[in-house]
Amino acid sequence: MGERINENAFSEQSGEYKLARSVMNPFIKRIVCFVTESVQSAFDVELAQCEIEKLIEVPPDYKMGDYALPCFILAKQVKRSPQMIAEKLGVGFEADEYIKNVVTTGPYLNFFVNRGMFIRHVLHCIDSEKDGFGTSDEGEGKCVVVDYSSPNIAKHLAVHHMRSALIGRSIYNLYVALGYKCCGINHLGDWGTQFGKLIVAYKKWGGEETPSDIETLYKLYVRFHKEAEDDPSLEDESREWFKKLENGDDESSELWRLFKDISMKEFDKIYDMLGITFDYYTGESFYNGMLDDTVERLKESGLLELSDNAQVVNLDKYNMPPCLIRKSDDASLYATRDICAAEYRKREFDFDKMVYVVGSEQKLHFKQFKKVLELMGYEWQDECYHVDFGLVKFKDEKMSTRKGKVVLLEDLLNESISRAREIIKEKNPDLDGRDEIADAVGIGAIIFSDLKNKRIKDVNFDWDEILNFDGETGPYVQYTHARLCSIIRKYGKNPDIGADPELLSEDEEFLLVKKLEQYPVAIKRAADVFEPSILVGHLLEICSSLNSYYNQCRIISDDSSLTDSRIVLIDCVRQVIKNGLLMIGMRPPDRM
Repeated sequence: MGERINENAFSEQSGEYKLARSVMNPFIKRIVCFVTESVQSAFDVELAQCEIEKLIEVPPDYKMGDYALPCFILAKQVKRSPQMIAEKLGVGFEADEYIKNVVTTGPYLNFFVNRGMFIRHVLHCIDSEKDGFGTSDEGEGKCVVVDYSSPNIAKHLAVHHMRSALIGRSIYNLYVALGYKCCGINHLGDWGTQFGKLIVAYKKWGGEETPSDIETLYKLYVRFHKEAEDDPSLEDESREWFKKLENGDDESSELWRLFKDISMKEFDKIYDMLGITFDYYTGESFYNGMLDDTVERLKESGLLELSDNAQVVNLDKYNMPPCLIRKSDDASLYATRDICAAEYRKREFDFDKMVYVVGSEQKLHFKQFKKVLELMGYEWQDECYHVDFGLVKFKDEKMSTRKGKVVLLEDLLNESISRAREIIKEKNPDLDGRDEIADAVGIGAIIFSDLKNKRIKDVNFDWDEILNFDGETGPYVQYTHARLCSIIRKYGKNPDIGADPELLSEDEEFLLVKKLEQYPVAIKRAADVFEPSILVGHLLEICSSLNSYYNQCRIISDDSSLTDSRIVLIDCVRQVIKNGLLMIGMRPPDRM
């Protein structure tokens, strides 16, 4: 799994072949060896095994085959038609313990695996790896920096802050699973003119008591913008106060520290509810002492120009507006601090990738940011990725902190927990630990609903959909896990991996095992394109395949040998669902 997976192999259009590769798949290795040897023998052409491996796919219908080799690319090298190549290669195949048959279908060579051997291999891998199933060491010795959440100080964590935190944490977990050293950074918005605004608001309307909670700061911030609509001079005052703050003024610095302490107490409470952590809280203020050096390097590169007494990098030739580096009063801006932070992170972590999980509204900012880094001569700017995402909408209204129209994240989480508690109480009134399970289900429902769709899409909250135990939701996947735990408890003993996999002969059993085998591929794919929804979608596919199997086959029966084998399968499904839920930040309850 060391190579980058071809994005086109995962087209959503029905009927197309989809890539399948596993870090521990001897079946693909067998196919690759056969193809490379056969091509050399039949056409006197040498091909690298890694190139053949990239071509292996999974047909859209299991009746067509378990793996397939499309011969289109081979045709260019062999100088024969794809269909002729497939036919010639198929004639030379001899069945063995891994592959039992090969069928030529037009330009495709379709391979059918030995099902018993396949099931034995996959279940043994899951049983031996357990919580580590799906992980790899492909990222060993490499570093990924993930910049996520990054709320502004002195404001509530609102629903629209949630997406960066959840997507960023999932991307972090995906890369950890692939063996990378990950550095999760909360780049707090703890600097900038908003603090000048807050200081002005506090001094004018804050009263004599020292503020002690974020609600007070929030109301002051909202009031500033309301008052500034009628009195634009307040904006000038705010810029003056921020300039004082940048210059180390005692009064403004003391207020800034107070605002930050109040905010962090609030943030940590919400992060704890979501189970989100960071390796570093290095906000914008962290880089204050480094900004002059960054600006000096921009000057030395000949990039800075004066525009209305402000220092800018002219980007006209790249069809972008100028990147503002220093205002006319010499104050710094977002771009200045982001460029400085990027330089620092490269020096400190020597990252292989740096991922910025920031909303789509900042696309221009990151295009300018990357272009300036490129013009400064930093080749590593190619490894800086803006992972953008859509808006959160509630009742079809975009939320704005400035206008005071905001749904607080804490309120949303508590509401979801409360609703989950009522649903669980109705479904299972005698359930032990109901409050703890309601926490897991309520918060998990929010997480799942955010991550299940492509991140670029807007999120619209619908309580009936989010907490539906029968739909494609977090509670549905958590309930599936709990039901599997219940079956194993009913079985009454530990699953025995030594049970005979040859007894798992139903199509539904084989198809379910194939979904489990693809779990490591889903992790790799999701990480490659920074898209947690790929992993979430695969979990839903596993649950759907499990339910089809459960409805067709009796798990615990009078046939003790068959029961033993099916319990091993059930336990492996439970393990993979558990691993996937933890990967996206959800708790897998063992009863609901």
